[in-house]
Amino acid sequence: MARTSSVYKANELKRALDNARRRIKEQYGASGKKQIKRAKAEGINLNVFQSRVHNRCRRCGRGRAYLRKFALCRICFRDLSLEGHIPGVTKSSW
Repeated sequence: MARTSSVYKANELKRALDNARRRIKEQYGASGKKQIKRAKAEGINLNVFQSRVHNRCRRCGRGRAYLRKFALCRICFRDLSLEGHIPGVTKSSW
């Protein structure tokens, strides 16, 4: 359940940021700091920043120790790889 909600929220935040930037470009032309300050002064909601969007595990929603290649946290990656659910990943031994 946390998997879908966190991924969905991240995608929604990205869409909202793109929409806000697009509105500013339509109203003021080229994007820049002055145009963003004008938009804030006029009350356009720019409370969505890309730096606030974090990669999260698709299985449990954990925000730390995220592996981009698999879109999982280290804990879920280890569990799934030991069970054999991730193709091409095996436990190493030497």
